[in-house]
Amino acid sequence: MHRRRFLCSLACTLAALPGRAAAAGDSSFTKKLGALREKHQVPALAAARFDLKGITQEAATGFRKAGGTRPVTTTDLWHTGSMTKAMTATLLATYVQEGRLKWEDPLGKLIPDSCQDAAPAAAGITVLELLQHRSGLPANLPDWWALPRAGQRGQLLRLAAPPGTTLKSGAFLYSNIGYAIAGHLAGKLDHQLWEDLIQKRLFRPLQITAGQGPAGREGTDDQPWPHDASGHPLETNGPASDNPPSLGPAGRVHLSLENYARFAIDHLKGATGGKALLPPALYQILHQPDPLSHYACGWGIAERPWAGGRCLTHTGSNEANYFAAWLAPEKGFGVIAATNQGGPHGAAACDAACGLLIG
Repeated sequence: MHRRRFLCSLACTLAALPGRAAAAGDSSFTKKLGALREKHQVPALAAARFDLKGITQEAATGFRKAGGTRPVTTTDLWHTGSMTKAMTATLLATYVQEGRLKWEDPLGKLIPDSCQDAAPAAAGITVLELLQHRSGLPANLPDWWALPRAGQRGQLLRLAAPPGTTLKSGAFLYSNIGYAIAGHLAGKLDHQLWEDLIQKRLFRPLQITAGQGPAGREGTDDQPWPHDASGHPLETNGPASDNPPSLGPAGRVHLSLENYARFAIDHLKGATGGKALLPPALYQILHQPDPLSHYACGWGIAERPWAGGRCLTHTGSNEANYFAAWLAPEKGFGVIAATNQGGPHGAAACDAACGLLIG
């Protein structure tokens, strides 16, 4: 059975942009997006632009499966990969708001059982270090499928940092393990799995409909089918096509463009002091980057002239799908793009689609 290894790269491009995008509702935008899909040779491509009130422009082009006949739609579900990280960070912020968690709390206090069989330094890793990738934990496990179940996340510290391991906390090292552990400690606070908590404390309050793992029914192309970096459909769209559930808090959410936009709009409002899920002070922490890495809590921070200054950005991929987002708080808008192909073609197609919308 083919088992995929989690992959995500945080891309900060869009320095130079194409000409002005079509106006909302203009069919020429769909044609331009279709041209980008053909240029970058991906089976499907979807993109949307939104402001503080909601989506102002969106389109989807191509097919759910290469060689198939079912076209994608603007309501299809897209795998977001590491876009999930900002969601997990926001979930933890809800506990900070309630006074049940502090950013500087160490793992030894929060999940002492998980720290017992790990390197002593692991107990000193703080919540904020996990979310800013400054824990010193490695990026991935050699075999994520050694922990195929969500309930096994408590073993991650032992496997990632066994006794004798030297952890260089403070330095940036992009770590999927760190975010999986962050999801685990949230579960310990409420004695529930992250999968249930993200629905209860984040998605439902924001009226977001989302799921975890592969989108669609196994064996059918009722949703975008995953494709490898060469554009070939994977043999299956079932569990073996995605990351194991233990990786959920780091990258297994799927949803529609509209539903992701609701999450992004909440962060836009929070960044500008508007009414949002959390108080403005907590969004300031979530959006405050480590000075050396320019990475905040699930967001990369970049400066772009078209954004009027600072913007929040991230990409996500499980090697068979790709998703990208750019948020411009100073201008009050954001753009997102998704495709059902991984690798360089998927990344380039999403980057181009975002550039088209930014214009």
